[in-house]
Amino acid sequence: MPSSDKDRQVQFSLVKRAKSFAHAGRGIAVFIKTTHNAWIHIVILIGVIFAGIYFSISYIDWMFLTLASGMVVTAEAFNTAIEIDIDLTSPTYHPYARDTKDVAAGAVLISSITAAIIGIGIFGHYFLNLLQ
Repeated sequence: MPSSDKDRQVQFSLVKRAKSFAHAGRGIAVFIKTTHNAWIHIVILIGVIFAGIYFSISYIDWMFLTLASGMVVTAEAFNTAIEIDIDLTSPTYHPYARDTKDVAAGAVLISSITAAIIGIGIFGHYFLNLLQ
């Protein structure tokens, strides 16, 4: 017998919300400690931040860079979560496990290429002016 929405309602609790944030923080720490590509994205992000400051980019450009970099890091985090889950649930080789991991990695590649295009659109003319 399905439970009603009323049966699933839980009292709001600041303690539970704080624990949720603690779990999320732990997840971010696991992501950073275990994912080599996360470090690559972080180094690139630091370079982008310095370039943005150096070239005094506009507020809207900062917003685009924030969205693009957030998209890449989020895609990488989802990819890591999927890989952890697949490694747990499919410890031996299976073509579906491989396909799942490859699709997740492809999503990271798509988001990275999109972010690179945004970055070139924002910084391209600045770097061309430096070369002249």
